[in-house]
Amino acid sequence: MPGEMERLRAACAACGRCGLGKTRTNNVFGMGDEHARVLCVGEAPGEQEDLQGLPFVGPSGKLLDLYLGAIGLRRGEDVYIANILKCRPPHNRDPEPGEIEACLPYLRAQTKLISPKVIVCLGRFAAMTLISPEFRVTRDHGVFFEKGGIWFMGTFHPSALLRDPPKKALALDDFLGLEDKLKELGAEK
Repeated sequence: MPGEMERLRAACAACGRCGLGKTRTNNVFGMGDEHARVLCVGEAPGEQEDLQGLPFVGPSGKLLDLYLGAIGLRRGEDVYIANILKCRPPHNRDPEPGEIEACLPYLRAQTKLISPKVIVCLGRFAAMTLISPEFRVTRDHGVFFEKGGIWFMGTFHPSALLRDPPKKALALDDFLGLEDKLKELGAEK
């Protein structure tokens, strides 16, 4: 008998709340430890994610794995990785408000089931959606915000770091801050 997460995954795969379901190759629900201390959230699947049905599998995913590894976390074991949108917007365009509104209930349900201690928002769209519409990644990255018993931290999206390598050190500092926050919360390994 499927558990709650599998039922949610099936409902999401059958979703028709917006037009993206008609243009996707695969639904990219999320992956990882369903009882993770850390939930990493990006904005939407890219081309490789759409093809494979898994989040952060291209070059940006490899960079994310390096940052997680730097603080002793591993994809699939210590974190859960998801996106605001579960379907790729055509040509990797920015998510539209109606698409975010249609998809956000799935992420909220995932969050409730996972019950993470910290949510890491990867990029401005995730941070503006989950932390505050006024969030500015260049100004607010690495700062922790508490909402509903969960700590949120926004940082640069790994794909943005690949385009702007000098910011990689800033992102590493953000992840080192995440390590400190997990220790503070008693949620380290």
